[in-house]
Amino acid sequence: MTAAMLETPSGRKIAYHRTPGIGPGIVFLGGFKSDMDGTKAVHLEAWCKEHGRAFLRFDYSGHGQSSGVFEEGCIGDWAQDAQAAISMLTAGPQVLIGSSMGGWISLLVVKSMPETVAALVTIAAAPDFTEDGYWNGFDDNQRAELEATGKVAMPSDYDEPYIITKRLIEEGRKTLVLRDPLPLNLPVRFLQGTEDEDVPLERAMALLNHATGDDIRLLLVKGVDHRFSDPSALLIIEDAVENVLDALSKV
Repeated sequence: MTAAMLETPSGRKIAYHRTPGIGPGIVFLGGFKSDMDGTKAVHLEAWCKEHGRAFLRFDYSGHGQSSGVFEEGCIGDWAQDAQAAISMLTAGPQVLIGSSMGGWISLLVVKSMPETVAALVTIAAAPDFTEDGYWNGFDDNQRAELEATGKVAMPSDYDEPYIITKRLIEEGRKTLVLRDPLPLNLPVRFLQGTEDEDVPLERAMALLNHATGDDIRLLLVKGVDHRFSDPSALLIIEDAVENVLDALSKV
């Protein structure tokens, strides 16, 4: 099915698929260089259709079918894209499901649009990864290359290396969420696989310990990797969504 296009206030064109249904709606926020046609997003769309629930999946600028060049983007741009998509394409409270980088972006959306976010589920959340993952992991040669050329190529487990730009690093410092208070006064479920080689367990624990709120839980799933997309892992995501929806129904 052909994606619809949304022009945001910044002038970027965001590709999306929207499913009508009851609220609270579900919004899926994907990861770094991923797109809305991934296993988790499509599975959740089917789950929402089965349950008659509203659902939105979309591509950040420079990702998938949206406009822009990936290497020219940054966390702040993609958070703006998410805020625009949620503001312009949904109605009423929403449950955000953030995968990897989408976990970071979902936290930024909670901070910027608290009245819109009813609950949060993250999957292998990677807040502040540009600083704590890439920058802190660079050696002197990589830092010099970044300064001289504006970019560094990093190996990935996917099709091609990730190009990490100076703008991604420097702008990312304006959107860090683990340096300042992070109140999450809503139902929150953090999901983390024990075999995740991209986001270590220590990172998940750091997020859990840093966030404050009365209904925050971390679920560790033994044997699951960063993709979190095998059939059993998808069922765990479904359970987490049902759990926060049940918590909302009791408020």
